[in-house]
Order: sequence, then structure tokens, then C-alpha cells
Amino acid sequence: MRRVSRRALAVLPDLTPLRTLRDFRLLWFQGLVTSFGSSMTMVALPLQIKELTGSPFAVGAMGGVELVPLIVFGLYGGALADAVDRRRVILFSEAGLGVLAVALLANSLLPRPALWPLYVVAAGVSALSGLQQPALGSLIARIVPHDRLTAASALNFMRGQLAAVVGPSLAGVVVTYVGLPVAYTVTVVGFLLTVPMCLRLAPAPPLRETSRPSLRSVVEGARYAWSKPVLLGTYAMDVAAMFFAYPVTLFPFLADELGAKWALGLMYGAIPFGSMLVTGTSGWAARSRRHGRMVAIGAGSWGLAMAAAGLMSNVWLVLVCLAVAGGGDMVSGLARHTIWDQTVPDELRGRLAGIEVLSYSCGPQLGQVRAGTTAGITGTRPAIWGGGFACVLS
Repeated sequence: MRRVSRRALAVLPDLTPLRTLRDFRLLWFQGLVTSFGSSMTMVALPLQIKELTGSPFAVGAMGGVELVPLIVFGLYGGALADAVDRRRVILFSEAGLGVLAVALLANSLLPRPALWPLYVVAAGVSALSGLQQPALGSLIARIVPHDRLTAASALNFMRGQLAAVVGPSLAGVVVTYVGLPVAYTVTVVGFLLTVPMCLRLAPAPPLRETSRPSLRSVVEGARYAWSKPVLLGTYAMDVAAMFFAYPVTLFPFLADELGAKWALGLMYGAIPFGSMLVTGTSGWAARSRRHGRMVAIGAGSWGLAMAAAGLMSNVWLVLVCLAVAGGGDMVSGLARHTIWDQTVPDELRGRLAGIEVLSYSCGPQLGQVRAGTTAGITGTRPAIWGGGFACVLS
């Protein structure tokens, strides 16, 4: 029995950061609530665009609208996180995201909801997320001891996956049977809870005097990243995997083709469910030392499973393939974040976190544009399986 218990503990996630670190605990629960609300919107927003336009290209264009603000504010947010109190950046961007959620709710309550506010809000969310994510990422590396960073990354991933499984699955039911306004209301309520959590974080000013956010400071961070082949490799593999094999924007059309509109929320939830299975057994990750190999194997598995999802005609097999893809992506993600957190000096963490935001966010945004454009030419399922095979080849 003792041997079995030890083996079980060896694979279960390490909860030490949650138990012992107050600020990490606050950020974890703040992220859980925010991720849950955002997951509801992730289903509602593209579905609303689909209902208003009926066009795969219009849905995919949302990724293009989000891309430029993400690049500009992600880089600026990284420089800002190194120059000012990181808590302040997190707090003000969280409040701004709440205001944008109110705008989505207000538009959905109109007799004839307008299309253009959806793109404006999508761009605004992208900009504020670009500002916030570098501060969040660089703060984690400061408040968590070096030897607990992999455990903290696993817990953060598990938090996001839990919300991403429950949120979209519930959102699929809500938008189908209750309506889009209810989904947006859940998002607004979430921000009413998370802003006070951000207020309780301890101040996190720069550890040493740094220059004001500027193009020069951004370039300094980019030069450091360029000088580290291991960082460049992780960025390149992540962007390639997401650009070629991120067809999430096509899920409403795939559900229609498979005659399974009821499965839309499950499709959105299957990928994070597969990721959650990996983080739920992530005790092994803290002992792994071959992080580069993990990144490559995980990215290749993501592409193969996504290609299989595009080829399947049975909705349950599609869901299984999407879950397998999510597991592969999580293996890659755990390794990437461990490499990032353990190799970047604190005075550059914000700027490098901004580059990381571009790495793991620009790929999906470009992937949405690729998927929507390709689907308009070849059809939904070829756009999915073709992208999966292209990911493996890349």
C-alpha cells in the first residue's frame, strides 16, 4: 500500500505553491475565475459573429483583428512590467477587461446587435491581455521559488484547463437554450470578483532602477531572446503548431457538418480536457530534464491528433482526437514555460514575458485567420486535417 501511495504521489501535481504562497494563491484563484468567464465568451463571441454573418471568413477575421493590438501591447506590456509595479498593471488591465465585457453584454441586449462592436471589443481584449500577461508571467517567477516553478506552471495550466473545460461546455448549453446575454453576464460577474483579488496582491515594484518603457528597452529584450537559441526554438515550434493546427474558430461549422450542434461546447472543452489530464498527472514533469525534446514531441502530437480530428466523421471520435491534441499541447507547454522561467534574469522577465505572449498568442490568432480563409476555399474539414499535417511537417 505504501508503494502504491508513493507512486500515486509521484504523478499527482505538486500543491506546495498553492499551500504556502499567499500571492500565488490569489493569482491562481483570480486566474480561475477570469479563465472561466473568458471561456464562456470564447464560445459566445464567434458564435454571435456566425449568427450575424454566416461566414467562416468573418469568424476567422476576428483573429486578424486581435493580432496587431496583441503584438503592439504585448511588447509594450513587457517593457512596462519591468519598469513599474507589476500589481498595478495587472489591476488596471483586469478592470479594463471587465468594462469590455459590459460592452459585449450591452450589445447583445440590443434588438438588433451590431457586428462592428464585436470586432472592436475583440481588439480591445487583445490589447489589454497583451498588457497584462507579461506582468502576470514575470510576477510568478518572482513570488515562486526556483525549484517550484515547474509545479507552479502545472498548477496554472490546470487552473486554465479546468475553466476551459467547464466554461465552454456550459457555454454551449447556455447560448443554445438560454441565450448569448447570459454567457456575457457570467463574464461580467467574474470580473466583479477578480478585481478585488488583484487589489489584495502585494506591491511588486522593480527590484532595481530601470529605464522607462521605450522601443530601446523592447529591443534590449529582443536581443537577449535572439542570443538564446533554446528560447528561439521554443518560440518557433509553438508559433508553427498554432498557425497550422489551431482550427478552433471552425468548431461552429464543424458541429453543423457533423449534425451535432449540441456538441459545440464539448468541442471547445475537449482540448483543455486533454490538457487537464496531463497536468493532473504532472508530477513526472518536475523530474524531467529533457525539456527541448518534450516541446518537440508535444507539438508533433498536437498536429497529428488535429489532423485525425479533421478526418473523422463520428463526433465522439472527433472529441477524442481533440482531447489527445490538448494533451500533446500541454506536454509542450509545460516544457516551454520551465525553459522560460529558469533561464531569464528578473530585470528582463517582463520584456521576455511580452515576447512569450506573442509566441503563444500570435500563433492562435494567425491560425484562426488561416483556418477561416482555408475553410472558405476548401471546406471546413480539409482546413482542419490539412493544417494538422502541415503542423507535423513544419
